[in-house]
Amino acid sequence: MNARTLVLIREDNPADINYHPLAENWERAQGLHLEDGSKPEVVALPMPAPITFAGARLPASYANFYICNAAVLVPTFNDPNDRVALGILGELFRDRPVVGIHCVDMILGFGSLHCLSQQQPAE
Repeated sequence: MNARTLVLIREDNPADINYHPLAENWERAQGLHLEDGSKPEVVALPMPAPITFAGARLPASYANFYICNAAVLVPTFNDPNDRVALGILGELFRDRPVVGIHCVDMILGFGSLHCLSQQQPAE
């Protein structure tokens, strides 16, 4: 991965609740320019199939990956698109291993790997 690459989630099912907001992100990305005036390379990540619990849609997304010094940790959801997302990110991050971590239970808390890595307030 480099500073010229933007990874965006794409939902291919027009009936999915995420389809239109994610399509709007793609439209916005068409107008982006880097500091040197060039356009970024935009790479699509798929969405896993919807995961619900007690009637609520959970925020399952491969975009919640976490880049650390020794690896890229990617949430997986026991979905056929897990392999697709891992493959795409593996091509982008050739300098470190891309590791899938099962996160179905984790998204019950409405977050995943990147969310868990965020700062904690000072005491």
